[in-house]
Amino acid sequence: MLASLLIALVILIFLYFLKAKKVGFGTRVILAMLLGVGLGAIFGEEAQKVGTIGSIYVSLIKMIVMPLVIAMIITAVTQLTDPTQLRKLGLKTVALFLATTGIAAVIGILVALAIDPGAGVQFVKDASFEAREIPTFDKVLLDLVPSNPVNEMANGKVIPVIIFSLFLAVAILIERSRKPETVQPVMDFLNSFAKIMFRVVKLVIALTPYGVFGLMTSMAAKYGLSSLLPLGEVILAVYVACLLHFVITYGSLVTFVARVNPLRFLKKIYPVIAVAFTTRSSYATLPVNMEVITKRVKVSEKIASFVAPLGATINMNGCGGLYPAIVAIFVARVFNIDLGFTDYLLIVGSAMIASIGTAGVPGPATISTTVVLTSLGLPLEGFALVLGIDAIIDMARTAINATGTTVSSLIIANSEGEFDREAFNNGTDEDLETKIA
Repeated sequence: MLASLLIALVILIFLYFLKAKKVGFGTRVILAMLLGVGLGAIFGEEAQKVGTIGSIYVSLIKMIVMPLVIAMIITAVTQLTDPTQLRKLGLKTVALFLATTGIAAVIGILVALAIDPGAGVQFVKDASFEAREIPTFDKVLLDLVPSNPVNEMANGKVIPVIIFSLFLAVAILIERSRKPETVQPVMDFLNSFAKIMFRVVKLVIALTPYGVFGLMTSMAAKYGLSSLLPLGEVILAVYVACLLHFVITYGSLVTFVARVNPLRFLKKIYPVIAVAFTTRSSYATLPVNMEVITKRVKVSEKIASFVAPLGATINMNGCGGLYPAIVAIFVARVFNIDLGFTDYLLIVGSAMIASIGTAGVPGPATISTTVVLTSLGLPLEGFALVLGIDAIIDMARTAINATGTTVSSLIIANSEGEFDREAFNNGTDEDLETKIA
């Protein structure tokens, strides 16, 4: 353990040295990821303590999510000149999220049928497994409505906080149209607060390479090859589906709808992919995603501030689309249950509905998968077979979720005339770490 801690210290100093030498932010994040995997794989359980660095980083990220969401939503909505723009923007955004989730589910089905990850797997009942209860429709609605905004913030419920922020923003719009002088002090405060929060974001983002190193060390130390091999085909199916969704769905949207170079786009957003992959949290990736969308993709803050928080909560291409589809095919194969074309349609439909319906519920991937399995009448006990590798799978599906939010922001901004194409094509990529002083 002492040896692993000493080597970790040397690596942290090395990463700081690279920063001093002005090595790019994304390059340092990728390097930290590789070094963390190497350290965790070599020392195993002895390197688990290094993961504390990653836990501290994730806690700092979570610290800024709620105030950042409030600041972003209110400033984004109050920038709208016409209140009808809010309805138009909201419908367009949610429709895009649902469409890409449906496509992800189709890709998940096709990949699972091709790889057949359930072939040869024997079901062994796990006595400790307890299926998660699917929340009723009225329970979902109640969870989305903020009864106590402070309590919702403390419990990390983003959707109620977004709804509360929307109410505040709409009230400001109404009052501004009647008595602008009354609302102006509040507007000045909120704009200043938003600028301060973005500065806090920059301070925390500067710690990303060190946090990623700690997270990946802990991950590699906890999961060795022995735990991955038995369900290797499930992991393969998820990663192949994520790759195909990334290339086919996102690539097509970026290339043919937004009409930008997909390779240039990938180069600009890879810090988002790296952070999402290592933190396994769309919320934790939100501050980095906001910086990338506005500074590197050149989407206006008005669009980014509205789409990104919604995307971190509702855009479930990975957790709610392709993953439940693959698990459903896997469970059906393990229990020798034949699925027909109508069952596949049901998978796609229930995955799309669940991605919205479980937005305010913790563990959306688990709930979405439970909804899909229940809608097909498949035994929930089969889900227990893949829970042991959930952390490995979660890295890929979270990266897909976060990337989908970035792509959606580009598509919406392009349709609203809020995308600076010239700056995207000709401007230099701003480093996410600007001068703190």
